[in-house]
Amino acid sequence: MTSIAELKKPADFTPGKMTAMDQLRAEKRALRLSLLVIGTIIFGVATEFLVKSSLGAASWNVLAEGISLHTGMTFGWATNTIAVTVLLLWIPLKERPGLGTLLNVFLVGIAADATAELIPYADSFQQQLLYYSAGLVMLSFSCALYLGAQFGAGPRDGLMTGLVRATGKPIWIVRTIIELFVVAIGFLLGGVVGFGTLLIAIAMGPLVQLFLRWTTVRLAHNV
Repeated sequence: MTSIAELKKPADFTPGKMTAMDQLRAEKRALRLSLLVIGTIIFGVATEFLVKSSLGAASWNVLAEGISLHTGMTFGWATNTIAVTVLLLWIPLKERPGLGTLLNVFLVGIAADATAELIPYADSFQQQLLYYSAGLVMLSFSCALYLGAQFGAGPRDGLMTGLVRATGKPIWIVRTIIELFVVAIGFLLGGVVGFGTLLIAIAMGPLVQLFLRWTTVRLAHNV
């Protein structure tokens, strides 16, 4: 894993820009695959905890909820549809997909729908806070986990890393701008926005950047 001292520049927090074949050939595959799968599944679980807290879901979840209301899709399938659509924005950013990109497209929505069947909506304010706190931490940490595995970013995170490289701005600034923009669209489509939504939009970028210090797997390819 990378140390804090090794990660000084904003762009250093983004995964190495390797091709899909480079990602598969790179060292520490077993560790990286484990982090990728675990991180992607936890991300889907986290989104549902935030939804069931009723305190405000993440911005992309608000957008998925709005699309679900207009199309009749399940929340999970709306999430997957957004992921595929966002991939088109990678083209001008010259972002490279990988195994992590494909797993993110399918596993996040599946994990979210599976979690929806297992946990009820919070029925007290204390439970709401518990759901929300767990969801926010899991969402940020899982994002850093699968990004740090260096198998390619998920569609939403690839948009972030591509813009970080294109602009030279820190992750937390780019992430915050994206989150606020997406939540505005989701709100216009009828997605539910709570104070928790705005907190996620502001806090997630700095949290992901912080967690990436410890979750990014150091590869000889990147040295």
